[in-house]
Amino acid sequence: MTRGQPPAPATPSDPRAAGERFDLVAFIEANLPLAPIPSLPEISIHAAHPASGLWRLSRQGGGAHPPYWAYPWPGGAALARYFLDRPEIISGRSVLDLGAGCGLVAIAAAKAGAKTVVAADTDANAVAALRLNAAANGVSIEPLGSDLTQGAPPPVDLIAVGDLFYERGLAKRATAFLERCLAAGVEILIGDIGRPYLPRPRLRPLAEYPVKDFGDGDDAALKPGGVFAFEARL
Repeated sequence: MTRGQPPAPATPSDPRAAGERFDLVAFIEANLPLAPIPSLPEISIHAAHPASGLWRLSRQGGGAHPPYWAYPWPGGAALARYFLDRPEIISGRSVLDLGAGCGLVAIAAAKAGAKTVVAADTDANAVAALRLNAAANGVSIEPLGSDLTQGAPPPVDLIAVGDLFYERGLAKRATAFLERCLAAGVEILIGDIGRPYLPRPRLRPLAEYPVKDFGDGDDAALKPGGVFAFEARL
């Protein structure tokens, strides 16, 4: 809406209608259809499309974070594919999906046989979405709405990190946290397509999958999504 224009009229799917309280779960179910991930037919998530109206979240005070959770990200898709293809890596282990977003990696870990899965994200909207996505895929995941990067290593066997290295400050915090976790004996796997702040000298390549980047259209070329082990400094 630009200055001088009247506000757009409320529609039946607009949470402003009749002054009703915004229901995020109902909004997701009504506007983000459940659909399988192209490279992961075993997993379906509530994903946004051009007519989803995500702008409504900011109008309701729920848009402090960009709605990254409404889309499957490429590094997460590569990591999820890796877990499903190699369940022996996950089976019987406790797993943390750090920066979980839609919960794609956490869902794959649960499907691959993880003993427990915690999915952590700082965005409350992401936590609500990943609850729905976990239920839709018939898996049990413990959502956690907090920033773990400032704390001590969590009591898990493995930390999965998809697409957290796109912004300098976030990448710095995440890398420092992962270093502490590695020193505590936690295994760390990273999925990424080569974002600017990826800690490349610390990574050992494990696998590569063709994936779509965040925001790419249906006809966009696939990109290589890497799966890496995060290792100690030499």
